[in-house]
Amino acid sequence: MTRYRFVDVDGLKIFCREAGAETSPVLLLLHGFPTSSHMFRNLIPALADDYQLVAPDLPGFGFSDAPDRAQFAYTFDHLADIIDRFATVAGLSRYAVYVFDYGAPVGFRLAANHPERITAIITQNGNAYEEGLSEGWNPIQRYWKEPTPKNRAALRSFLTPEATRWQYVHGVRDESLVAPESYALDSALLARPGNDEIQLDLFLDYASNVALYPKFHEYFRAHRPPLLAVWGKNDPFFLPPGAEAFKRDIPAAVVRFFDTGHFALETHASEIAEAIRDFLASQNR
Repeated sequence: MTRYRFVDVDGLKIFCREAGAETSPVLLLLHGFPTSSHMFRNLIPALADDYQLVAPDLPGFGFSDAPDRAQFAYTFDHLADIIDRFATVAGLSRYAVYVFDYGAPVGFRLAANHPERITAIITQNGNAYEEGLSEGWNPIQRYWKEPTPKNRAALRSFLTPEATRWQYVHGVRDESLVAPESYALDSALLARPGNDEIQLDLFLDYASNVALYPKFHEYFRAHRPPLLAVWGKNDPFFLPPGAEAFKRDIPAAVVRFFDTGHFALETHASEIAEAIRDFLASQNR
């Protein structure tokens, strides 16, 4: 049964979903844009018999606090610091990490900074290689190079309800499998006053993640963490070559493709849960 609570992280309320026994191996689940721990609602019960699942909402997302950007820097370094502190406060000293989209640069920062804590990495459309970036990133990359008001304003189209729904259904063979409350909840939370500016700040700072790719690759090569890539192959943002690239630095990495889009858990939660079980079990043989 999934449990819901807020964890106080230095005065910041971080919402999280949890399930499983505290004596079980830990799997830390890190969501991406524009969603929250809600994306793991089907995966958590599928794995809770054997694992302790912990899924926090990043600051500015889901039900976690969203401090005013005048008092809180919305950068990926800062988000990673908060989740690092969250893990400490929640008593997570060793864990496998499941990363998706924005959760990848957060999780990879944790892994590179604390390699002794990481037992395995599951990356679901969580990119760490430039060849994984599609042309869909062009407007955002333009903003990195020229952070003008015009280029910032051009990105507001990514924040509309239509764009959020498109992220969920693009590349999906049967749209009836995608629960509408998923993109409806995301859209409602994006529409909170001031949240648009938070998201635009993070679009700009995503350049810091690409700049850290060499550091992440160095970590992969030096520590060779067990890594499973489970990838929606029709993702319009993160391409299949980004999944295959993990094998360059971790030759034993396992890569699985699913015939779906960006939010692969919406359509393939049971298949991905089975792949995770098989993968994590193989690490203990």
